Amino acid sequence: MTPDELLRSICYPSAKEGREHASICIESPQTLSPTYRLAFDDPDFLVRDEMRGVRLQLELMKPEIALQEQHVHSTIVVFGSARAADPTGNPDGPLAKYYAEARLFASVVSAASQSDKLRDYVVVTGGGPGIMEAANRGAADVDAKSIGLNITLPHEQHPNPYVTPELCFQFHYFAVRKMHFLMRARAMVAFPGGFGTLDELFETLTLIQTQKIDPIPVLLFGEEYWRKIVNFEAMVEAGVISQSDLDLFTYVETAEAAWNTIRDHHGWPDTY
Repeated sequence: MTPDELLRSICYPSAKEGREHASICIESPQTLSPTYRLAFDDPDFLVRDEMRGVRLQLELMKPEIALQEQHVHSTIVVFGSARAADPTGNPDGPLAKYYAEARLFASVVSAASQSDKLRDYVVVTGGGPGIMEAANRGAADVDAKSIGLNITLPHEQHPNPYVTPELCFQFHYFAVRKMHFLMRARAMVAFPGGFGTLDELFETLTLIQTQKIDPIPVLLFGEEYWRKIVNFEAMVEAGVISQSDLDLFTYVETAEAAWNTIRDHHGWPDTY
C-alpha cells in the first residue's frame, strides 16, 4: 500500500463502508425520505435526466476497470448479422458460411494471441446471436476469453452463451458502447450485416479518415455482398470520398486471409 493509499484508508471511510453505516439508522419520517439516501446509493436519483453525464461516465468506467482487471490489452472487433444461423441447423442458409468463417476466425486469432499472462487481440462482439455468437463461440472453442458488449433494446436481447461471463457487459448508451468497441481495437472485421453493422463500419471508417483514431485493418468479409450493397467506387466518382479512401478497407473471403492481413499489418510473429 502506498503512503497516499494508507492515508486515505485512515482518514476516509470507503463508499462501501459509508453505505453500511447509512443502513444502520432509526426509522423516522426524515430517514425514510428519498432525499436522505446517499446520492451514489439512490437508484431513483441516478436515473434522473439531470444525471445523464454521470451515467455516461459510469458506463465508460465500469467496463474499463473490468477490462484492466482481466489484463485485456488489445481487441479485434467482429461485427455481422444477428440473423446468421449456426450452419449445423441450417446448412443451406444464405449466411451459414459466414457463421462458420466467423467462428473459425475467432478461434485462430484467440489461439494465437492469448495466454495465461497475456490478453492481446481478444475478440469483442455485440454479445448477441448470429455472427456475434459465432465469434464468441470460436474463442470458447480454444478456451480463450472473449468480450460481449450488449445493449438494452425495446425487444429482448440476451447475451449469447459463449461470451466470457466476467467480460459480458450491458450498455444503455450506443455512444459509450461504440467507444469501447474501438478503444483497444487492433482490427475491425465486418461480416455481412444490416443497419447496425453498417453503422459501426462507417463510424470506424470515418474515424480513420478524419484521423481521430490510428489506422487499423478494416476487413470486409464477402466481397460480393459488400460490393452489392455499397458502391464505394460511385462515391469516388461523385467526389464525396477520395480514391485513397478505398485503401481504408480490404475485402477478404476466409478466416486465414483475415488473420494474415491483421498479422502482417501489425508485424505479429508467425509463431506465438
